[in-house]
Amino acid sequence: MVGADPTAYAQAVSRVEAALSTRPAPLGPLAADFLLERDEVEALTALLADLPVDFAIQPVENRRKRLLIADMDSTIINVECLDELADFAGVKAQVSEITERAMRGELAFEDALRERVGMLTGLSVDALQACYDDRVRLNPGAETLVKTMAAHGARCALVSGGFTFFTSRVAQAAGFHLNRANTLIEADGKLTGKVGDPILGKEAKLAALIEETALLGLTPSDALAVGDGANDLAMIEAAGLGVAYRAKPIVAAQAHAKVDHADLTALLHFQGYTVSEFAA
Repeated sequence: MVGADPTAYAQAVSRVEAALSTRPAPLGPLAADFLLERDEVEALTALLADLPVDFAIQPVENRRKRLLIADMDSTIINVECLDELADFAGVKAQVSEITERAMRGELAFEDALRERVGMLTGLSVDALQACYDDRVRLNPGAETLVKTMAAHGARCALVSGGFTFFTSRVAQAAGFHLNRANTLIEADGKLTGKVGDPILGKEAKLAALIEETALLGLTPSDALAVGDGANDLAMIEAAGLGVAYRAKPIVAAQAHAKVDHADLTALLHFQGYTVSEFAA
């Protein structure tokens, strides 16, 4: 269990201690493990349902994952890059509406991506760097999550339905070993409104998880996947620990765990890492 507010976290601990046959094993100031019996799982969920804390219920075995596979936009970073690029083109409202529907699973991702990129036709490629510099920031805990898992031997992959221009820079900033994304086509210093094929979407993200675990001699159960939109759902469901981060309802409903309150270091605590083990 991980909290963001000390008062709410203390209240959550008190409820669990009073109702269940378990005591917290501290992982940090606002994080703890509880060892539960199988018949206590539903009770724990009910006890914490109305409090702003995040928790993951999982087996003790194989908690520390050896592959991290993460979505980028609105997960590792604070924005949807395509929406922000659209702002430079003067069409943010239209593009953001399509993005929201696609993330909720209401539109086919590939078609929605082509439609949105088409609205950027003629935008100067200089806007890409300006967008990155002005708008893109790592979400709280992102760098610590990636660098801690890497320091403990995990491979870290950034897999995005966005664009390589941004994933290459974000991957370097956060410490990912590799990145995969889509490619914007440009000519004469301007975007053509086209995106390279094949488009990396839901199935490609799942394929990346399967391929990376196989390369490491692992299985999907050894992976942690995190994302927020419908095109992340397949990899989240397939991973040993699939986490919905500030996610759309369709994703939050299917993920193994949710992070709605704490920062991304919650994913480390879910794996049993203590604060003293976090990378500087």
